[in-house]
Amino acid sequence: MPLVPAAELATRETTRWPGESEDYRAARTSLLAAEIDLRRQIEAVAEQRRALPAGPEVTRDYMFEGEHGPVYFADLFGAHDSLVVYTYMFGPQRERPCPMCTSLLSSWDGEVPDIAQRAGFAVIARSGIDKLKAFKAERGWQHLPLYSDASQDFSRDYGSIAPDGSDIPQFMVFTRRNGTIRLFWAGEMGPDSADPGQDPRGAPDLMPLWTILDSTPEGRGTSWYPSLNY
Repeated sequence: MPLVPAAELATRETTRWPGESEDYRAARTSLLAAEIDLRRQIEAVAEQRRALPAGPEVTRDYMFEGEHGPVYFADLFGAHDSLVVYTYMFGPQRERPCPMCTSLLSSWDGEVPDIAQRAGFAVIARSGIDKLKAFKAERGWQHLPLYSDASQDFSRDYGSIAPDGSDIPQFMVFTRRNGTIRLFWAGEMGPDSADPGQDPRGAPDLMPLWTILDSTPEGRGTSWYPSLNY
C-alpha cells in the first residue's frame, strides 16, 4: 500500500501549544514532515539489514571468563538464536574504562532483562574478570553480563584492538542457525566515513544520551563528553 506523503501526514496532527505563533507552527509542521521521513528511513534501513545474506561463519571456539566461570562463545547465546555483543573499551592497559562506553552501558543496564527475552547479550572486554566485576559493583550495574577475553583472540579477530594495542568498541550481532554461528551484522561507520565536523558514529546512534541532547537547542555539541564521575 502506498504511503501517505509525510507532508500530508504532518498536517493531520492537531497538537498545538499555548501561545505558539503562526511562524512557530509552520516551522514545526515542516519539521514534523522531516521527522516522519526520518522514521520511515530508519525502518527501511532496518528492513534492509534484516535482509542481509548469510554472514561469515565463526569457525573458532572462543573461550571467555564470565562472572561465574569460563564459557564458550556458543554459550553466550543461551536459549536464543541471536546474540548481541558489545566490546567494551576496558583493556588491560587501562586503569579506568572509557567514559563514553561506560555511559552507554549504564543506559543499557536496565534494559538487559528485556533484551534477554529476545536475544543473548554479552559485554566483552580484555581486562581480567575481577577488574570488570569490581567496576560493575562500583557503577551499580545490576544486569550487564560481563566477560573477559583474556586470550584476546576474539577481540583481535573482530577488530576490537587497534594497531597500537588500544581498544576499539564494536557492536555486533551473531546468529546461530542449525548449529552454525555466523556474524550477522556489525557497525562499520568510523573516522573514514564520518561527515565533516561530526564525531564518528553509527546511525541510529546507540547512545540514548545523544538522542536526548540532540533534541535540545544546544545539541550534543562538539567538545562535551560524559565522565566517569561528576
